[in-house]
Amino acid sequence: MSEFLNVLKKRRSVYGISKESVISDDKIEEIVKEAVLHTPSSFNSQSARVVVLFNEQHDKLWDITKEILRGQVPAENFGSTEQKMDSFKSGHGTVLFFEDQSVVEGLQKQFALYADNFPVWSNQSNGMLQLVVWTALSEAGLGATLQHYNPLIDEKVTAEWSIPASWKLIAQMPFGKPVAAPGEKEYAPIDSRLKVFK
Repeated sequence: MSEFLNVLKKRRSVYGISKESVISDDKIEEIVKEAVLHTPSSFNSQSARVVVLFNEQHDKLWDITKEILRGQVPAENFGSTEQKMDSFKSGHGTVLFFEDQSVVEGLQKQFALYADNFPVWSNQSNGMLQLVVWTALSEAGLGATLQHYNPLIDEKVTAEWSIPASWKLIAQMPFGKPVAAPGEKEYAPIDSRLKVFK
């Protein structure tokens, strides 16, 4: 099996993370930068936008998310939600993934025949970027998960970090030094998921 597929197999959802990091922040920035530069996008739109939060900025994101959810989740059920937010906050940083809607809308106008597809292709491209960043962080020794608290947190995130209005939040990826192994992963039968015709 190729080295690439072996690396891909190692990528897992790691919820037990700490504030430590096994690599420097500069190296993390380099990984994200290379991922953004080299992940493909439809029509070479390059519509993905990324924000990396470290230290107090990372903590602030999960404090904001926790407070927003406090207003959404019944008090008697909030304990588990709070624990989950605290587990993300216990990490070293967070990658925020966005799509620039001005780019998507520009392509819709330029190529009207495909207008309905550009938002779909935009999300697919962003999903590829998420996988590339996640896999690269994993290969570097960091644990991460992919979270989706958008659109609940969009307004606060945009205000707190002066995010351009055209950037739509897609996902959040808290990461840090793994302190707990991921659980066993179950796989549906491959025969029900793959067809080959020769």
